[in-house]
Amino acid sequence: MIEVYIDGASAGNPGPSGAGIFIKANGEVFTYSIPLGLMSNHEAEYQAFIKGLEICHEKGFKTVSFRTDSELVDTAVEKEFVRNPLYKPLLEKALTLSGQFDLFFMKWIPSSLNKMADELARKAIRANNLDEGKDL
Repeated sequence: MIEVYIDGASAGNPGPSGAGIFIKANGEVFTYSIPLGLMSNHEAEYQAFIKGLEICHEKGFKTVSFRTDSELVDTAVEKEFVRNPLYKPLLEKALTLSGQFDLFFMKWIPSSLNKMADELARKAIRANNLDEGKDL
């Protein structure tokens, strides 16, 4: 089973954001720190989930278990519903992607067990800020 730890973070709400993805797959470890531009923390959480799903598809994984410390994302995936219309297209995209795996699991975990993904997301925020500084 492939374990995928995801986290989205923002420096401000909205603010510079990043996605952190930490994957444990058959004895290998993959880490991703992806700058996301300006968005809210909740949007960053959804984007981290979507990016993680896309990476797993690209790698050809068939059975994945996602771990998130975002209760918002975990609950939305479990219920396949979100109230806020801003998040509806993000959830729909994520559900479409997750439905393409042979087996897909999502589990909420406390932040203390998601430190690596959190670190990667924060690194992505800093990289995003550096990228913005280059445009000035």
